[in-house]
Amino acid sequence: MTELRAVEGTIAVPGGQVWYQILNPDQPATPLLCLHGGPGMPHDYLEPLAGIAAARPVIFYDQLGCGKSGRPADASLWTVGRFVEELAVVRAALRLPRLHLFGNSWGGWLALQYTLDGAPQLDSLILSSSPPSVARWISDCAELRAALDENVQDVLTRHEASGYFACPEYQWAITQFYRRHLCRADPWPDCLERTFAGLGAEVYETMWGPSEFGPVTGRLRNWDVSDRLGEIRVPTLVTGGRHDEARPAHVAVLAERIADSELVIFENSSHTAFIEEQASYLGVVTDFLARADAAAKPG
Repeated sequence: MTELRAVEGTIAVPGGQVWYQILNPDQPATPLLCLHGGPGMPHDYLEPLAGIAAARPVIFYDQLGCGKSGRPADASLWTVGRFVEELAVVRAALRLPRLHLFGNSWGGWLALQYTLDGAPQLDSLILSSSPPSVARWISDCAELRAALDENVQDVLTRHEASGYFACPEYQWAITQFYRRHLCRADPWPDCLERTFAGLGAEVYETMWGPSEFGPVTGRLRNWDVSDRLGEIRVPTLVTGGRHDEARPAHVAVLAERIADSELVIFENSSHTAFIEEQASYLGVVTDFLARADAAAKPG
């Protein structure tokens, strides 16, 4: 397989500089712009989506505060509104009048907020493991946590009571949850390991909290767009995993309330189906994008 040309650069956004990469930039089809999760978990784990780049440009960028982008020490920057503005600036700087937008986890929340705030022109929207309510996410994760082995639950509870979130034993217990509900691949691929190595801790802690479970004290704790989903008028693909921490019944709400949407649940995956069932996932996305391209053609 011929290696695709890639271009990289930086873009000035509110608060600093963000790094971006475009795969196959000369391909004339409508590009796919990919938004990573976290907040503060850089793009690396999304690299399997590069498999789509033979047919169209695929664009990654690390949101401010993580990965290869700038890391300003200014907690006031870490708000949903600023990340929405950042996305708009990146799109304008890369001159993307036509666009398919992909978001995983927090990246899907960002895509939803961007779409709802300004009704931008989009050819399609792909929401990967990105349910619309943080409160329900927290409730769902509490149920999944209750199904962990009792010794794992005990470690989590004891360390959270004392605020010992950095303790290796606590991190071990979190990993037991991640192995079930974040990524079930064994071993984890290098791209996912690099994402954790490039974590922007200040972004994550400011917007979410000290850990996956809590307490959820960050600025996202009350985020909920469930009642606004009917406003979206963009062809939408909703995906999730059967073992996902974003539970299938919750992501299904997106498909139920967004007109012209479709739902695909990957039976052998958790939160990163594009890693865990890569070939199947890329096939579903490739087919969806081809149909969206055809529908967007004038006449």
